[in-house]
Amino acid sequence: MNIVIIDDDNLVSISLKTILEAGGDVKVLDIGNSGQEAIELYEKHLPDILLMDIRMSGMTGIEAGEIILNKHPDARILYLTTFSDDEYIVKALKLGTKGYILKQNFECIEPALRTIMEGHTVFGDDIISHMSLLMKKTPTIDYQKYDINEKEKEIIELIAQGLSNKEIAAELFLSEGTVRNYLSEILEKLKLRDRTQLAIFYYNSK
Repeated sequence: MNIVIIDDDNLVSISLKTILEAGGDVKVLDIGNSGQEAIELYEKHLPDILLMDIRMSGMTGIEAGEIILNKHPDARILYLTTFSDDEYIVKALKLGTKGYILKQNFECIEPALRTIMEGHTVFGDDIISHMSLLMKKTPTIDYQKYDINEKEKEIIELIAQGLSNKEIAAELFLSEGTVRNYLSEILEKLKLRDRTQLAIFYYNSK
């Protein structure tokens, strides 16, 4: 897979490039150090995934991601940051980015890239725990107006926590096929495209 790395610490970018290319399946097309460079390098290379820091001088990774996704809605952006700030998590979800993991979990980066290439979203364990805290801080969604039943409600909340269909199936003692059917029904009722939009709906609607 072809990726571009953006981090305001050039040493971090170079180290990530070395680590990721060592496996042989990842090619780093370019590295940059700012939000503006993220936009320019994305346009230049159109990488499979943009691996980007959030806190950078001038333009943040969130601001750069918004500009990129407005022009390229299918862009895959994985945020890699030292901050598990609630505001950043919510903003990343609203943008429709493909993941958000902490730099200290460096061993998760390559598996995260592969998961995103398979069409899934990735949030590290620390991020998921913050999502859970966000849920507890906010009032309950009025599910009745969407004709969402109790089982569908459970599935929505588990998806919002970052669980896969397989994990949801195990949690609720269902088959993966049944979970997929429930998810299709939920997306139809809410007029949403995928599980990422469903997670965004969950946090925006609460």
